[in-house]
Amino acid sequence: MKLGIGTAQFGLDYGISNKEGKTPTGEVAKILALAEKNVIQVLDTAPAYGTSEEVLGKLIPDNHNFKIVTKTPKFSPNCITYDDIQILENTFYQSLSTLNQPSVYGLLIHQAKDLLGDNGPYLMEKMLHLKDKKFINKIGVSVYSQEEIESVLEKYAIDLIQLPINVLDQRLLLNGNLSYLKKNGIEIHARSIFFQGLLLMEPESLPSYFDSIKNHLKKYHEILLQNNISPLQASISFIKNIKEIECMVIGVNNLQHLSDILLAFENNFFLNDVFLQFALTNNSILNPTNWKF
Repeated sequence: MKLGIGTAQFGLDYGISNKEGKTPTGEVAKILALAEKNVIQVLDTAPAYGTSEEVLGKLIPDNHNFKIVTKTPKFSPNCITYDDIQILENTFYQSLSTLNQPSVYGLLIHQAKDLLGDNGPYLMEKMLHLKDKKFINKIGVSVYSQEEIESVLEKYAIDLIQLPINVLDQRLLLNGNLSYLKKNGIEIHARSIFFQGLLLMEPESLPSYFDSIKNHLKKYHEILLQNNISPLQASISFIKNIKEIECMVIGVNNLQHLSDILLAFENNFFLNDVFLQFALTNNSILNPTNWKF
């Protein structure tokens, strides 16, 4: 399994557990140097991630081995227009320029519903055109749910998919979606490994919005303590033990955070059967866009 870095923190204040704010450029340089030294392959970014692409463009060396994945803008899915098609193309070329790259490994539709409206196919057509011109190796989509996966695959052939999965959100594992995607040759990148940092925090320190799951999380932390596993190790091992996933994309706040992740990545704990009991189904918790503080 490959390890990738999610770079939202390089351009935004991102994540419920992130108390440091946007990662300073000097710290990003150290992170990228350590990442390349440890054969971290994937860098995941997007125009929507503030100055993330700009920071990467200034710091990534010319002879790098990173696989860069970026995303489209977010559109109004009910009314994709000709102008939106042009915006997709222009934004992509701007991403290449900002990243200082001749091409990228992947381009993802940032929100799947953009593909599912009446004129969604025109977005895919433009992405295929850019792929044919060798600016992109793989095209795909970022999804949140089983419904989005099924709707996208009914209409489109994609190479790459990014999806949320973690100890609390096991929906796409339990419903067989991961197995189906793998059998169809679609490269799977997992995000939200730490659930925006929630899985790394002490339950009592969470905002009141999460009161309904605090006892659930306390039990989870008790299990980790009994097995002498840190929350970081548990989150990473959970993903490592899912054979369908090819890359786990992890947000990094600072150099020490990446060092801790690399150390945890070297170990493996086979507790996924134990972790089944912590899978949630409540969409108000599982979809971070619903969170209210």
